[in-house]
Amino acid sequence: MTNPKLRAFIPLFYLVWSDDLLTPKEFLTLREFISLQNWLSEKEKELLFAEVNVSAPPSRGQLIDWKSQIEKIIQEKPSVRSIFDISIRLSENDKAIADLGPAFIKLENDLGILDKEVIGVFKTSSNIITSNYQAAKRFDTEILARILDGKQAFIIKKVKAIISRPEFAYETSTDSDVYREKVYDWCKILAKENFGNMAYPKKYGGGGNLADYFSIMETLSYHDLSLVIKFGVQFGLWGMSIQSLGTEKHYIKYLKDIGSLKLPGCFAMTETNHGSNVKELETTATYNHDDQTFTIQTPNIDAQKEYIGNAAKHGQKATVFAKLIIDGNDYGINAFIVPLRDINGRVLKGIIIGDCGLKMGLNGVDNGTIRFEKVVIPKENMLDRFASINEKGEFESPIPSDNRRFFTMLGTLVGGRIGIPRSALAAAKSGLTIAIIYSDKRKQFGPEGGSEVSILNYRIHQRRLFPLLAKTYAIHFALQYLTNRFINKNESEMQEIEALAAGMKAYSTWSTRDTLQECREACGGKGYLSENRIDTLKNDTEIYTTFEGDNTVLMQLVAKNRLSEFRKSFGEMDAIGIINYVYENAKTAISEKNLIITRETDEEHLLDAQFHLNAFRYREKTTLASAGKRLKKLIDGGLEPYDAFNVVQHQMIDVSQAYLELIILEQFQTAVQSIKDKKCKDIVSKLCQLYALSEIEKNKGWYLEDGYMEGVKTKAIRKMVNQLCWDIRPDAVSLVEAFDIPKSCLAAPIALH
Repeated sequence: MTNPKLRAFIPLFYLVWSDDLLTPKEFLTLREFISLQNWLSEKEKELLFAEVNVSAPPSRGQLIDWKSQIEKIIQEKPSVRSIFDISIRLSENDKAIADLGPAFIKLENDLGILDKEVIGVFKTSSNIITSNYQAAKRFDTEILARILDGKQAFIIKKVKAIISRPEFAYETSTDSDVYREKVYDWCKILAKENFGNMAYPKKYGGGGNLADYFSIMETLSYHDLSLVIKFGVQFGLWGMSIQSLGTEKHYIKYLKDIGSLKLPGCFAMTETNHGSNVKELETTATYNHDDQTFTIQTPNIDAQKEYIGNAAKHGQKATVFAKLIIDGNDYGINAFIVPLRDINGRVLKGIIIGDCGLKMGLNGVDNGTIRFEKVVIPKENMLDRFASINEKGEFESPIPSDNRRFFTMLGTLVGGRIGIPRSALAAAKSGLTIAIIYSDKRKQFGPEGGSEVSILNYRIHQRRLFPLLAKTYAIHFALQYLTNRFINKNESEMQEIEALAAGMKAYSTWSTRDTLQECREACGGKGYLSENRIDTLKNDTEIYTTFEGDNTVLMQLVAKNRLSEFRKSFGEMDAIGIINYVYENAKTAISEKNLIITRETDEEHLLDAQFHLNAFRYREKTTLASAGKRLKKLIDGGLEPYDAFNVVQHQMIDVSQAYLELIILEQFQTAVQSIKDKKCKDIVSKLCQLYALSEIEKNKGWYLEDGYMEGVKTKAIRKMVNQLCWDIRPDAVSLVEAFDIPKSCLAAPIALH
């Protein structure tokens, strides 16, 4: 192609043919553009049409020639900022081309071409960047670490100092008994440091600081996760069940000894036949009028308590959830303190303990089974905050509704659904730190005749790890928000907080599962070696997706809460209100789904925080309305509500996912705005953009089906995700160093600098 005017099209031709994801429709876009250029002669148009003939693609030699011409321009003029700049120089500054800037730029947008990404690719292939691209210190990691720690920085540093001590060296024995005793000893050390009682009221020997307790749980998760779960069972589930479900007499009698680990205990809810469906537990607590006692009974083998932490070896007492029976009447599930062992560790009469044995992970926790055979306990052992038995032997409760009382009781235990996702988050941070530091050091392949290149410079490797890094930062800020809301809750918002806690537990633990798998693969064979700890992190967190509530069940709980709020909004509206609601939705659709916005691909728009928020809000609102309408249609058509919910279960997960991602993005954006240090703010802002665009890209099928975006825009988003990963690359190591994980806890040889 010798005609300078025609050479202006070389960059576009090269990009069209080198990107096999571009469709015939986009070739037609290019042909249409050529046909409308009046400054071209018919012969010149024919020559250009020949270059965009789908049935006659250019030869490999032709592509190489085009590419070399583009690279030559970039080498001669490194300051070029756009594809159009290259076109002008290839045309030898032809005036007709120079006057066509807006038209060429519109064509680039229509084809989903991002200047910044494409220029970067050409520079990369010219060996200007890839072989020399490396980690850099472009912001202060200590400042970012303080931002992440927030108000709990002091307690976090204290915990890190303690778990870095020699006595916290990892246990390497494969003997379960040795491992369990080591974990128990660690818990005793933490109890002496007053970490275990941190959440209990000060008047009962505690620290009165729930925010610090959650931070302790998360920080301990940089160490051995068996320790975290053992700690959580003792001081969280066992102790907090007393605090949440008991009354003054229970606090005085038990909390101090639980917090010091003088009284090890269990939380005995799950049964062999019933895990998620707590309302149908079969263990019974029958009231005996004669001596004002209860008889705790396991009616059959499938009603035994199962997977109970602390049960197999150490627990002396347990909070047991059982059906209360008075005079043959069932008063629903209530909680009772039941002794299991004496102070010397001997199992008591009527108690049958089993050992769950080796598990996929967390083998430092002594999970066991418990059966009760006519175990008699005094009346005072009923945890009676929400229900009690009066002197006449009659059932009493300040909450008359059985259903409401049951869910109120469970609602007080929601703290576990905050501790677990925060623990999972720490495990994801550990995995990412190991994988990113190793990937920065590990070198493979490189340009012909040149040195090998860090695998973190390869875009596909960045694609594997950096969106997960961004998501981990996003979840961090969202869990801080959830924690603050839970601590400062009031009665009117409890249902919303419970649903959010359930959803964040599912979202965070699923994310950790996926993150650790990707980290393992990204480290190759080294990631498979136990010494590098990813296997332990994977195995130990696997159960996080199903304990404290099965994730899929929890996501349905979130969706039901959202649908309940949706129904309430409609219920409170009169006819005019409903018309206005529909009008507002229609107005949103018209404003956000016009042809300009659905196809808009310029960089400023794609990186705009408001665009991200609008896209997330639109998806959340639309999926919720769609599920609500479908449910109503099914029920109006005669289907029972239970069956109707079963039909739309897949949609329920979509509703929850869209809601949680909106909350997470909102909190991430809020966190970015609150950062005062400019350099830290800039890099965290990039992570926020990457999180938003990665999630939009993941859900591009939905956006395309709905018409909210066109293919040209989703492709531009794909390219922008690539570009953000490339921009974040120099800061990746610093971003994981900002997690400030103690080296003795990280303990992976491949992660040592």
